[in-house]
Amino acid sequence: MTTMGPIPEPAAGCTPAPPAALTADQQTKYDQFLAEVRAWESLPASSAKGAESTPLDDNERLWMTRECLLRYLRATKWNLAQSSTRLRSTAVWRREFGTEKLSASYISPENEKGKQVQLGFDKSGRPCLYLLPQNQNTKPGPRQVEHLVYMLERTIDLHPPGQESLALLIDFRNTSSGGTPGLGIAKQVLDILQNHYPERLGRALLTHLPWYVSMFLKAINPFIDPVTKEKIKYNEPLTDHVPAAQLMKASGGDIDFKYDHDLYWPALEKLAAERRAKRVERWEKAGKVIGESEIYLWGGEESSIGGGQAAGNAAVTDAAVSIGAAAPVEAAPLSNAAVVTPPVHAPGANGDAALADGVAKLDVKDGEPVKPAA
Repeated sequence: MTTMGPIPEPAAGCTPAPPAALTADQQTKYDQFLAEVRAWESLPASSAKGAESTPLDDNERLWMTRECLLRYLRATKWNLAQSSTRLRSTAVWRREFGTEKLSASYISPENEKGKQVQLGFDKSGRPCLYLLPQNQNTKPGPRQVEHLVYMLERTIDLHPPGQESLALLIDFRNTSSGGTPGLGIAKQVLDILQNHYPERLGRALLTHLPWYVSMFLKAINPFIDPVTKEKIKYNEPLTDHVPAAQLMKASGGDIDFKYDHDLYWPALEKLAAERRAKRVERWEKAGKVIGESEIYLWGGEESSIGGGQAAGNAAVTDAAVSIGAAAPVEAAPLSNAAVVTPPVHAPGANGDAALADGVAKLDVKDGEPVKPAA
């Protein structure tokens, strides 16, 4: 099989597991969190001290889905205060970073050699994002980080309904131990994942590891959280995780994929833009509410939550008040200290080990406060 562009759908039978039902206590906390977030009217425009607050726009309200709120609750072991701080921090980071403003034409020079490729889905329907540092073609700079975030957002655009996580396929082949800027930059995107994309890592598949990365991983293995450890696989046959029909031949699959930027890049943008446009259309049709179902928005077989917006708002408020919580009020201003900005890691000889360390830190333990990556 030959392809020059992204694959639109997972292979037959490769579907995500249904989400676990919420307990009564979890449902109550979600209702309280939703009531609070629906009361937000504005947020700081940046993390700068004294930054002006500006109203939430439609893109931000659309981003704050039911599943988005639940991801933050799960990441904090259902701690409402921490969930609120983290969600607000990410919303401010998205404004400051400009996630909604990154364009295909601006990012295009970064991917001319195909160092990042979204191609295929794993056996659980997770979209696969390849990181191929051997195809590095630019010098370190802000646009390398923007490129990685752009590709992450496009990968999320292509999620099948009901799937919230992605699979990272990191191939170290033909990568030297020194002077590899791509690996240092890749570490930054993993820091961003940890702080601003909670619960998004479903699988990290590391292949062709150099000896120095393998030694480092053995040293830190006892300290890796068991849940995270289960998600990271080293030098395993990728066909154990990804159907051969959706995996590059270079990685052991059946797809004869040759990266051609002039063909792949517009095809990826076209497919992602079509998916985004349909989401916006569904969201607007359903009432443009915060807390909409991602399954509905991504085209799945689930009814809209926002069809009865007024009734839904009243129900959420009643649920919060019934257990003794105050009705939704304007949230307190976000302190600048709460905004977590991922540090910039200089690329270099330790890039490979730093990347592997970053993967190990992607998912913090439930209940642990999120800390900036070291």
